[in-house]
Amino acid sequence: MEHTPEKHSKEVDIYRDTWVRFLGYANEVGEAFRALVPVSAVWASYAVATAYVSADALDKGRKAAAAHAEDHGKVGRVAVAVVDTFVWQALASVAIPGFTINRVCATSLFLLGKTTRWPLPVRKWTTTAIGLSTIPFIITPIDRSVDFLLDSSLRKLYGEGEKHE
Repeated sequence: MEHTPEKHSKEVDIYRDTWVRFLGYANEVGEAFRALVPVSAVWASYAVATAYVSADALDKGRKAAAAHAEDHGKVGRVAVAVVDTFVWQALASVAIPGFTINRVCATSLFLLGKTTRWPLPVRKWTTTAIGLSTIPFIITPIDRSVDFLLDSSLRKLYGEGEKHE
């Protein structure tokens, strides 16, 4: 979510510079609460995060279309902007952090069950607290890893290795 390549203008990006960006964290919060809420609530959190990712990708496509209105390669540039943003966000905001928080919480719940005599509700709330407190620590490493992954693979196909804002 902290994906903030160098800005070329002072324009506010609602998907990166405002409270809207926190919608991308919905699935991590859903995963943290998995032990306490129905699975449908967790899936709903993924729907919110996926809607955020899709809206950001479409917004970047719209901006690319406007920036390259007179360009003969406009369609390609718009497609690259949409695909790059969607893949980056899907990995960095949904898939990898969701999996990470899921595994942190599952491991916490298991270990608390093996090492404490706490009642199950206390273990579940502790697991949720651990999951929520993990979120700030995973953001930057995941973002940087996804940058590296895309720079080393998909972005090479674009020919310029560029990040799309």
